[in-house]
Amino acid sequence: MKKYSIEVLEVLSRIVEVEADDEDKATERVRQMYRKCLIVLDDSDYKVTEISVKDEKSG
Repeated sequence: MKKYSIEVLEVLSRIVEVEADDEDKATERVRQMYRKCLIVLDDSDYKVTEISVKDEKSG
């Protein structure tokens, strides 16, 4: 039998609205919020699951 490495990738996504002077500042503000765990994605943010073969190893 062969061994296979299979990747399971789940994508979570949420739109966060913030006020800022420009896009860069808005993005940085959301990054900081995320780092401080003020934004925590959960199962309600689920979008898609992808399953794919990564490489083959003989076993």
